Amino acid sequence: MAAGGEVKDIHSKESTKTLLKSEALYEYMLNTMVYPRENEHLRELRLITEQHTYGFMLSPPDEEQLLSLLLKVMGARNTIEVGVFTGGSVLATALAIPDDGRIVAIDVSREYFDLGRPVIEKAGVAHKVDFREGPALHILADLLADEGNEGAFDFAFVDADKENYGNYHEQLLRLVRVGGVLAYDNTLWGGSVALPDDAPLTEGDREMRAAVRAFNARVAGDARVEAVQLPVADGITLCRRVV
Repeated sequence: MAAGGEVKDIHSKESTKTLLKSEALYEYMLNTMVYPRENEHLRELRLITEQHTYGFMLSPPDEEQLLSLLLKVMGARNTIEVGVFTGGSVLATALAIPDDGRIVAIDVSREYFDLGRPVIEKAGVAHKVDFREGPALHILADLLADEGNEGAFDFAFVDADKENYGNYHEQLLRLVRVGGVLAYDNTLWGGSVALPDDAPLTEGDREMRAAVRAFNARVAGDARVEAVQLPVADGITLCRRVV
């Protein structure tokens, strides 16, 4: 709660997307390990997006660095992204996978993606991106209608409407191969998941908190995956499909 009793949104243009209690520690991490190694095109897209009203929706560079390393360790080639925004994580993925890899990038609107598309083209990786506009549940269902897509993907990253995370999970478990990884963003929602029910939150944040907590409980009890929840950025849950 802010001074004077005003309840603030957890995420806004003025907030830093980290769960670390120390801003100085976060800046140290960024300046020591992240920014010096940040790809020039990722940096360009980050700076463009930060000027946008909804710039806080962009995956922060430390998260992109983590996902990039994970993709390389896995040897991932075919990926899915649900929720694209300006394409920061799409670009990070495109730079990490082989030249003949592909990303099925899904968003309900391509308006924001078109802001980042020129940077992705400049980076020379646009040929890896298969952007599909529309509701993700429908597009994932269309992918599943082709039996050849079942188990055809190595990795999926979800940063979209939280109330549908559980539905996306069910579809993606069929699309991602056994041994593949599903990554879900914002699964700690600014730390609000651990707050008491009467904590001062905006109505929007209260709804998000409820959706995220329900999804976390679902994954925790899902025997089809090995899961780990990391306090990176706004909370990332990684699920390795085991059956």
